[in-house]
Amino acid sequence: MIGQTIRIERLHAIGNDRDALAELLAAVVDDGASVGFLPPMRREEAGRYWDGVLPDPDVLLYIARIGGELAGSVQVQLCAKPNGLHRAEIAKLMTHPRFRRRGVARALMRTAEAAAAEEGRSLLVLDTREGDPSNSLYEALGYARAGRIPNYARSADGGLDATILYFKYR
Repeated sequence: MIGQTIRIERLHAIGNDRDALAELLAAVVDDGASVGFLPPMRREEAGRYWDGVLPDPDVLLYIARIGGELAGSVQVQLCAKPNGLHRAEIAKLMTHPRFRRRGVARALMRTAEAAAAEEGRSLLVLDTREGDPSNSLYEALGYARAGRIPNYARSADGGLDATILYFKYR
């Protein structure tokens, strides 16, 4: 599996990828990722989440495959407000634990940035839990810290974690 090519594709419907996406979400949540859910995550709950993603016309969903397996995903959420048509939010960047440290997240972020640019979005925003490995990735990709919000999201142990807000202007 090492050295296999990362293939990125845009999904226009969840369709046949629903089970793999549910498994991805459950795996990253159960592994400790802060993406809006708490462990343990049931596959049914994860599947229901994905059912609601692509009916939204302002969401672009990209997935990464390695050797035919779903390795990760990212969303570009286009702002539809008249005063925000220049911006988008990068959301739910996930790499399956089996595929970490292979460039999946970086490839997904590059794709998301290019897609946002194609949509005429010059300002990208995102947030992530303080101290997560994703902080280093975003900073390496040129995102600037806009601020820190303490006690933003509950963690699996019941504590409250801070989130870091990032932006990138292109």
